[in-house]
Amino acid sequence: MGINYLITGANRGIGLALTAEVLRNKEKVISLCRESSDSDELVSLQNANPSLVELCKADVTDEKDLINASKNIEHLDVLVCNAGIMGARGGMTDKDNDHNGISDVLMTNVAGPFFTIRAFLNKIKRSENPKIIIISSQMGSQKHSGGESYFYRASKAAINNIMITFSNELRRSEIPIVSVHPGWVRTEMGGSFATLSTQESARSLYKFIQKIDMTKSGHFYNYDGNKLDL
Repeated sequence: MGINYLITGANRGIGLALTAEVLRNKEKVISLCRESSDSDELVSLQNANPSLVELCKADVTDEKDLINASKNIEHLDVLVCNAGIMGARGGMTDKDNDHNGISDVLMTNVAGPFFTIRAFLNKIKRSENPKIIIISSQMGSQKHSGGESYFYRASKAAINNIMITFSNELRRSEIPIVSVHPGWVRTEMGGSFATLSTQESARSLYKFIQKIDMTKSGHFYNYDGNKLDL
């Protein structure tokens, strides 16, 4: 039986590019995104690879949604928690740093991966080579000089901490979990001046995923496999 991936936020950006990279390597992928998301490019990938792509609609902030989605999945090896949002980009006076904006960022970027992992854990426990990857960001590092994007930074610091806690709890089950900085990528979030294309990031991420084992669990890595400070 081949390797099965599940990628959240698979309809655009890094998630879409990583889906395409998995398919390029002739492996199966369950591509998860919200019902309301624009998924035309994802549908095109499915149409070109009908035996390898399964589309799954669920909101990562809604655990019931995720649990329902998990009921339709029999085999899962690699779980990639990629879905995320930026939120307010400015400093402390940014008007988007309000209750709704902050809640959206924290629910999507922190609770989202937590709910996703918990919903699909029983499936991935059955794999002979399970792996969990959280797409994080170097902006979550405690060693930074930035004075903006308060809650995006906080959300990525939080999910790195949660990743470590998961690694401690999952050690007995021998399920490695890591968080990864995908690089500065030319996406809607990263902007047009970023140094990497989504394809370049996805290609490196895919190569690194193949190397993940229990010796790497509980750590934060760059997309090229180099360890980063939390």
